[in-house]
Amino acid sequence: MKNAVGRDIPDLLLQDGRSVFRGSNFMDGCIYTKPGPTVRAAVKPQASKVLENIRTAINRCGLKNGMTVSFHHHFRDGDYIVNMVMREIEAMGIGDITIAASSLGDAHDPVAAMIERGVVTGIQTSGIRGKIGDAVSNGSLKNIAILRSHGGRVRAIERGEVHIDVAFIGAPTSDEYGNARGKGGKSDCGVLSYSVADARYADHVVVITDTLVPFPNLPPSIDGVDVDYVVVVDEIGDPARIASQALRVTQDPRDLMMAENCARVMASTPYFKDGFSFQSGAGGPSLAVNRFLESMMVERGIKMQWALGGITKPTVDLLNKGLINCVVDTQDFDAAAVCSVHNHPRHYEISTSQYANPMNKGAFVNKLDFVVLAALEIDVDFNVNVVTGSDGVLRGAPGGHPDAASGAKCTIIVTPLVRGRIPTVCDRVVTVTTPGESIDVLVTDYGIAVNPARQDLVSAITSAGIPITAVEVLKERAYSIVGVPDDVEFGDRVVAVMEARDGTLLDVVRQVKKFE
Repeated sequence: MKNAVGRDIPDLLLQDGRSVFRGSNFMDGCIYTKPGPTVRAAVKPQASKVLENIRTAINRCGLKNGMTVSFHHHFRDGDYIVNMVMREIEAMGIGDITIAASSLGDAHDPVAAMIERGVVTGIQTSGIRGKIGDAVSNGSLKNIAILRSHGGRVRAIERGEVHIDVAFIGAPTSDEYGNARGKGGKSDCGVLSYSVADARYADHVVVITDTLVPFPNLPPSIDGVDVDYVVVVDEIGDPARIASQALRVTQDPRDLMMAENCARVMASTPYFKDGFSFQSGAGGPSLAVNRFLESMMVERGIKMQWALGGITKPTVDLLNKGLINCVVDTQDFDAAAVCSVHNHPRHYEISTSQYANPMNKGAFVNKLDFVVLAALEIDVDFNVNVVTGSDGVLRGAPGGHPDAASGAKCTIIVTPLVRGRIPTVCDRVVTVTTPGESIDVLVTDYGIAVNPARQDLVSAITSAGIPITAVEVLKERAYSIVGVPDDVEFGDRVVAVMEARDGTLLDVVRQVKKFE
């Protein structure tokens, strides 16, 4: 069956109430009852929840073959928790495990071998990279992987579509009762937003920390009332590896030109006024937009009311200069952001449900004026791919991309026209991760395109003297530079599905032919 972005969804996947994507607002008004976790009131007065090691915690939680465990990714490439726990699970002879992580990356490459050995048979996540991406793309994972946006993941947990048997939460600090914070200790990551839903809905919750602090550890990101056990280990992660090269502000002239043009587009719209709200993505050009916004804000005498999302130094700098009233934080990408959430009285931590859940009573993304995002590919229908490479292999994450794009009044994609010998603007993206109806403007180094559905923006941008190019023209220019790309050869087997934010099926990822 074809869905609203023209993708064929196999009938085999349309079972157990699942349906194809029918538009971003199709599920508005959906009513559901949140499930409750299994609660065992077993903590005696004055008792400690601290156990001697991870194996003891696994035993106490009753983890068995076929169960689901969850993790968060606030340590990014510096995370030690996933590998530490999964090695112990395998050593205990437990298998057929589903990992329901907020994201998985290069730091978790050892899990790929566990997929080959049948220890891990299912993955539900907002990101797959590295050797895990290769393993899923080559068909090694027994079950179909499920990819969700950050908001979609929380929705699935809160609706009971994902049942977490045991949540393992890495925490820079915790007291003996499990009141855990993203702040302090030797592995400071700032916030623990992605693990809040896991703590509230998992049957068992284990906090793993390398810094046990005196009770009470307040204010907690994870409440001790949701925690069963606490385990103290030597190291939970390397905070120096939270930041990556892609998150540093670019000095590339091409990227700076795109960033400046993006800021000019923003300034031409009616939304660029005192009190506007903004989120930027993690790519170099996206981050550089902050530099050009600053001068434009000062020139017009306006300030930003609030900034959202994963936080980086450029946003913190604007906060410290008094150009942003407050920062609303779900993930800290660098040391400056971690320091700010510690020290600035108007830098706030929120849960991922507050950030982006499309089926709660009001997520922050719904109040965004602007979001600036990156793309691996964007097609002539403005559909965006941020998950699969040009070779069809899983190597990315929807993250908050579909959530912020859907909620913002003006969603801008900033990307070069080509990368190496690969066209970024194309006829048809390999995988749709963000539907074109959510994308308003495309800024490239060869021109700016506006979604024809947004004639109001066409008028505002052209009135400001900014030239607009049809997206089809940009595509042809890309093809003239690098040639028309060959289609990726896929087999018939579906190895992963891309869910829309509301849980409907947006696209499928098939096994790459070269792996058959």
